[in-house]
Amino acid sequence: MKSSRLKGVEQMKVLRFTLSGKQAFFKKPEVNKYYYFTYGHIHRVALLGLLGTVMGYSGYAHIVQKKKMEAPEYPEFYEQLKELKMAVIPCCEKGSFPQKIIAFNNSVGYASMEKGGNLIVRQQWLENPKWYVYIMLDSEVAEAVADSIIGRKCVYMPYLGSNDHPADITEASMIDATEVETPKKIDSFFVRGDAVVDLDDFEQDNPYKYEEALPVRLDLAFNMYEYERFVLTNLAVSEIQKKIYAVDDIDGRTYHIAFY
Repeated sequence: MKSSRLKGVEQMKVLRFTLSGKQAFFKKPEVNKYYYFTYGHIHRVALLGLLGTVMGYSGYAHIVQKKKMEAPEYPEFYEQLKELKMAVIPCCEKGSFPQKIIAFNNSVGYASMEKGGNLIVRQQWLENPKWYVYIMLDSEVAEAVADSIIGRKCVYMPYLGSNDHPADITEASMIDATEVETPKKIDSFFVRGDAVVDLDDFEQDNPYKYEEALPVRLDLAFNMYEYERFVLTNLAVSEIQKKIYAVDDIDGRTYHIAFY
């Protein structure tokens, strides 16, 4: 299936790359004792952080190390990259990756007040995660990110949530994206409310609808997560509230993606 190229519709260049790893762990802040749970997918703030390591921007630790802050501020990676427009397509069955609980020892000494200073950590990990990532090339910042990704230039090692999980960034290229005038589907994540899902779409043999609240931005006062509910589905959609773009990807398929 090839996407149409019609007069009067918007066309642009986007950076696309495949992001994957053996495991991933994107920590949920709500629980921090006994078990540590992960979001089901890489979220926008984590993806900006990953791109920040590629570009060499500092993170949360730089703010914590400051003795006095005259005014609230974002981590450098977020301040520099927060205007990027991105779309994400997970490569998995029915919207979710396999998960497992891993237990391991943290014996640095100061990790636990227990005798011996040994802390048993139990984390929920995503197994063999893989996503197609698209970044709209509509600014100098986005162009700089594309130059680094395509040129395989990383200042720091990128990882999937924590430095136990190195990230593989492969198959990077610039491709065309064309606005779809009357889209009937969205293959990427989209914010709930941006489209209505047709739950009576009987054309799908194995219909699914995955939904999760994911961090989408940081608040300025405390750099806490702010959330939106995201949807991933193979069902038809209608009443779409934003522009949808078609991309002919490297696997020979045409995808309809929503930037956020």
